[in-house]
Amino acid sequence: MKTLKALALLLLFAVMVTKLVAATEAPLRPPAVPLVACDPYFSIWSQADKLSDVGTTHWTGKPQRLTSLVRIDGKSFRVMGAEPAAVPALPQTDLKVLPTRTVYTFEGEGVQLRLTFMTATLPDDLEILSRPVTYLTWIVNATDGKTHSVAVYFDSAAELVVNDPAQAVVWSEEKVEGLAVLKMGSKDQSVLGRKGDDLRIDWGYLYTAAPAGQSACHVVASGASCQGAFVQGGSLPEAMDTRQPRAANDEMPVAAIVFRPAQVAPKGTAFSLILAYDDLHSIQYMKQNLRPYWRRNGAEAADLLKAAAHEWQALEIRTGAFDKSLMDDLTKAGGAKYAKLCALAYRQCFAAGKFVADANGQPLQFCKENHSNGCISTSDVFYPMSPQFLLFGPTVTKAFLVPFMNYAASERWKFPFAPHDLGTYPKANGQIYGDGERGVNNQMPVEESGNLLLLMGALAQMEGNANFAGLYWPVLEKWAEYLIEKGFDPENQLCTDDFAGHLAHNVNLSAKAICGLGAFAKLCEMRGDKAKAAEYQKLAKEFAIRWAKEADDGDHYRLAFDKPGTWSQKYNMMWDRILGLNLFPAEVLRKELDYYRKIQNKYGLPLDNRKEYTKLDWITWTATLTQQRADFEALIDPIFVFMNETPDRSPLTDWYQTKTAKKVGFTARPVIGGVFAQMLYDKAVWKKYASRDTTKAAGWAPMPESKPVTLKEIVPTAQAKPVAWRYTFEQPSGDWFKPDFKADGWKEGPAGFGTKGTPGAVVRTEWSTADIWMCREFDMPEKKLADPRLFIHHDESAEIYINGVLAAQVPDFITEYEAVEIQPAAKAALKPGKNLFAVHCHQTTGGQYIDVGLMDGVPGTASAVPVGPPPGLRKLMDTPLRDPSICRGPDGTYYLTGMSEPFWGFNNENGIRVWKSKDLAAWVMPPHDISLSCRKSTCPAMNRSPCWHIPSWIAHYQYPARYPADHGRSVSETKRRMRSSRKCWARLRTCSQGRISISAATNVRRSAGSVARCARPK
Repeated sequence: MKTLKALALLLLFAVMVTKLVAATEAPLRPPAVPLVACDPYFSIWSQADKLSDVGTTHWTGKPQRLTSLVRIDGKSFRVMGAEPAAVPALPQTDLKVLPTRTVYTFEGEGVQLRLTFMTATLPDDLEILSRPVTYLTWIVNATDGKTHSVAVYFDSAAELVVNDPAQAVVWSEEKVEGLAVLKMGSKDQSVLGRKGDDLRIDWGYLYTAAPAGQSACHVVASGASCQGAFVQGGSLPEAMDTRQPRAANDEMPVAAIVFRPAQVAPKGTAFSLILAYDDLHSIQYMKQNLRPYWRRNGAEAADLLKAAAHEWQALEIRTGAFDKSLMDDLTKAGGAKYAKLCALAYRQCFAAGKFVADANGQPLQFCKENHSNGCISTSDVFYPMSPQFLLFGPTVTKAFLVPFMNYAASERWKFPFAPHDLGTYPKANGQIYGDGERGVNNQMPVEESGNLLLLMGALAQMEGNANFAGLYWPVLEKWAEYLIEKGFDPENQLCTDDFAGHLAHNVNLSAKAICGLGAFAKLCEMRGDKAKAAEYQKLAKEFAIRWAKEADDGDHYRLAFDKPGTWSQKYNMMWDRILGLNLFPAEVLRKELDYYRKIQNKYGLPLDNRKEYTKLDWITWTATLTQQRADFEALIDPIFVFMNETPDRSPLTDWYQTKTAKKVGFTARPVIGGVFAQMLYDKAVWKKYASRDTTKAAGWAPMPESKPVTLKEIVPTAQAKPVAWRYTFEQPSGDWFKPDFKADGWKEGPAGFGTKGTPGAVVRTEWSTADIWMCREFDMPEKKLADPRLFIHHDESAEIYINGVLAAQVPDFITEYEAVEIQPAAKAALKPGKNLFAVHCHQTTGGQYIDVGLMDGVPGTASAVPVGPPPGLRKLMDTPLRDPSICRGPDGTYYLTGMSEPFWGFNNENGIRVWKSKDLAAWVMPPHDISLSCRKSTCPAMNRSPCWHIPSWIAHYQYPARYPADHGRSVSETKRRMRSSRKCWARLRTCSQGRISISAATNVRRSAGSVARCARPK
């Protein structure tokens, strides 16, 4: 595959990169370096100065090891990864991060080695941008005028294909023309089976591929054996390891390739490799599983690999030209430091989301709220992310707006303001933040409505028309009307900086509303409605004049209208000039920037006067307000110092302390795309990039309908009455799940099985060991079921078989019965008459439970979800409460915990609150209420807390004995869902002198866990 022409192109590219980098100044030491940057699951980083100092990791920090070794004249050296530790590292002499590639340079033993990671994130070509492919190229040349024998080794570990290293993996060699290919994936392939934040993919397959002519050998075997064989003799084990499936952490399997040794002279030699990940289905949107965009026309993994190999040379040229052009324009717009900041942010932003295809084959983009709470398509996340997308054209911009706007315009969203999110990644099935679709608590009405009006205005400015906005005009009109009523002087509500808590009369939020109204006026004008345009323009201008007067605090403008002596960044005002609204006088912006330059700290400008922390993305917006280069560089330079000096080695954070450079929270989030805001001021540059859009997407499919379904019981669970099962606590031999297995010696007892106090459990037979195996015969009717589903309550992970065929695997634990889809093969195995359930459940710690039944999903009419609290509840307290949860302690007392105003402060006395109740009726405040911070990022997210996480509005009301059934699972059977097990009590315990101590998970932005620990007595 490698011709002389290809080699020449690679060497030409290397020279291009060297010259490009040499032309800039200010060396950057990234906090972490992007290596593979494709999507939230295929995202691998090096968290060290040198590639050989540490093992590579997923963006979450969990190990996902890539290893590369070289043999130079028979001596072995490490170039990537910390293992084998006994092998010395080839000295690293340089590191450069460019928009589409990362380039490491090593020198020693008379050779120079340049290792390049290239992800072809070309935004003008969505076919290429959406591919989950990263190219690795080793270019080696002699530096001493001699010829050297060089061999290169690479392996990718099984950690890349599982969420937990204890999960089993399988592998094979694949036949793809012109390539040597190794395939690896999880054994169980639970496609889209998990949702949440701190997760790694455990479905789909990783492909490690090299040109067939370059591969001397390639196998899957243990990492130790592969690396050892190369170090000793430059080879690999002779045969593929056949011991599979096996756990990823059981003699860690790796996909290893050794390239044919080359005689390297000064002119250089290149070795090349492709890493790709086919995730089969990527996103669930309104219960419909969507394929990645590159698969929209039926392409499979082999097609992906062939295309990637065939277009490699062309992509080297295209990405090289793109990097040079963008770096030149960034440097011109903001200087060398700004260019390097944007280069580091570029792939991180795109890799925090996924492009998929809708039913019409049109692109939808779903961003993930990494290291906040794992929400998907969050408005106040794609709002700061938007400058990077807006810069590169209408297709990528509309791709993230369409799924959100279709949901907002649907009958499901009943509020006069914009939604917050579409669910939890990768399942975009409806808002989960705050009260979700049920009520208004902890919504962000002004924030989200302003965000969408501004983004629609920016898109219209890019395209020169408001046609796209016209598709959603009734919704946009409603949001504009809401901003007229509520926007100028916002009520006590959250904004995107929700970690700082609710704030009334928020001046910066008011500026967003004013600009949002100005943007709507511009949209009206573009649509030909001159009268309405004049009306809204006049109103926005009047608001801006009032704003300048009522927010004035002498030499700056306030944080809140009613709080003299305060200040905040007014980053939302950026749109006034970008969109040409001309609402705020230039002297307003001048006064603010003068003030900011006086008060900023070593590592940046704080967000506002309340804390010393800041948001990196917002600084880069604030820096643009005057469009004076001195102002811009004055605010950008401290960010550059922060990146070089922060002690936290993780993908770029957007939330850090301005005096210590320590990360507060948030890692690898897409909001970092906001650093491209400066580029939107130059209309010629904006047009240059946006006009390159070759996809020109249009004609999106309607939002999939979530058809109402009524569940009809077919095989009962233990909820209503005892159901007999055979069971054993001892590991059975053979195929215990097959119908012909003889369960001799197994006991018989009624379900459910578990320990008392497990939430939602109906324990009739005690099970307290690590594992239980169960089987049960059941009868099926003659009539074929419409949509059979398992009905399960599991704590913890379980696997369920029907007639010997795997029906489902369910990870972790839940706190109530849920319907679970049956895999097609198991659904087909169901037959009239006798059938067999076989179940294995594994327990690690805390409460435990397992029970399984069968339901049939029958299309029907679902009752509307009522807004607000269930009827008949009596108000309990006036304290606003966020992220409430209830635990029951061993003393029989129920403890209600939550975050009260002001939220998220460090060691504040008004943060975490604890109430207690003996009967869920009368709640009282304990005499000792202690608030602690959790600075070391050790607190789990609430969605992993075993305590009952309840809707915020319930916490404000007393609990009746039962809730009406039509209020759904979150409010039914209250008392049965209280936890008294040690799993919960480890997080909420009574300490000395009766103190209750709750610690806020300040490293998690939303749905953060209230995690208890004992306090040292004062």
